[in-house]
Amino acid sequence: MEWSYLGCIAVSGGALVAITLIIPFGVFMRYALSNPQSWPEPAAVVLMVIFSFIGGAAVFRANVHIAVEALTQSVGPWARRVMGWAADACVALTACFMLVFGAHLCEVTWYQTMAEFPGLKQGVVYLPIPIAGLLTLLFLLERVWVGPPPPGSIMYSDQPAELE
Repeated sequence: MEWSYLGCIAVSGGALVAITLIIPFGVFMRYALSNPQSWPEPAAVVLMVIFSFIGGAAVFRANVHIAVEALTQSVGPWARRVMGWAADACVALTACFMLVFGAHLCEVTWYQTMAEFPGLKQGVVYLPIPIAGLLTLLFLLERVWVGPPPPGSIMYSDQPAELE
C-alpha cells in the first residue's frame, strides 16, 4: 500500500506542477503576446480532476485530512469508537459510490471527446474518480484490518489536521 500511496502523491503532485506551469503560460500568451490559446484552461481542469481525486486518496491514507473532533473528544471511549466506525462506514460508502458511479460515468462518456483535445476521450478524463474510489477503499481496508501505517511511513500523521 505504501507504493500505491507514493504513486498517488507523485501523480497528484505532477498534476499540480503541470497546472502551475500551464496557467501562467496561458495568461502570458493571452495578455503579453495577444495570442490566446484554447487549450490551457481545459488542460488545467483535467489536471485538477486528477489532483483532487488522486490526491484526496493520498490525504486520507496519510491521515492529514481536515477533521473536526470537538464532538468525538467530548464523548467517552466507547462512543468515540462507535463514531469512528460510523465515519469509516461513511468513507466506505463514499468510496464505493465513487467507484461504481465513476466507472459508469467513464463508460457512458467513453466515446465523447473534448473539443480542445480531440484525441482525449471524456471517459479517460473521468477515470480518476473510480480509481480514487478504489484507492480510498483499499486505504480504508488497510487501516481497518492492519491498522494505520507505521509512524515511520512517509508523510504519515498520527493526528488528523483539526479545524480551529
